[in-house]
Amino acid sequence: MSELPEKTKKTEKKPGLEDVIVALCTERGEGKTICPTDAAKAFAERRPGEAADWHQWIGHVRRAAVGLARTGQITIYRKGKPADPDDFRGVYRLGLPRAGETPQSESETED
Repeated sequence: MSELPEKTKKTEKKPGLEDVIVALCTERGEGKTICPTDAAKAFAERRPGEAADWHQWIGHVRRAAVGLARTGQITIYRKGKPADPDDFRGVYRLGLPRAGETPQSESETED
């Protein structure tokens, strides 16, 4: 019998961006954070030839991080403090939620 055509062969599923973000945060551990560019680079590396330039994934990382933060899987940090996923600007980092932390709006974190 002949082999299946290339289109119908079972291929290994590539991890989604959310999976990559959660995996990186988990690897880093509680109390530590990752840079969004780390997630974009890791995601791009898993897509050789398809979309390997990590710069194009930065906006997608932000949107995925907001979704993950809304569900409590990760926390978005701004100036070392949890940020409201629906209202943050500027430089941010991503990490696992720390025990007892809740997101704050930027107005609460600025002096």
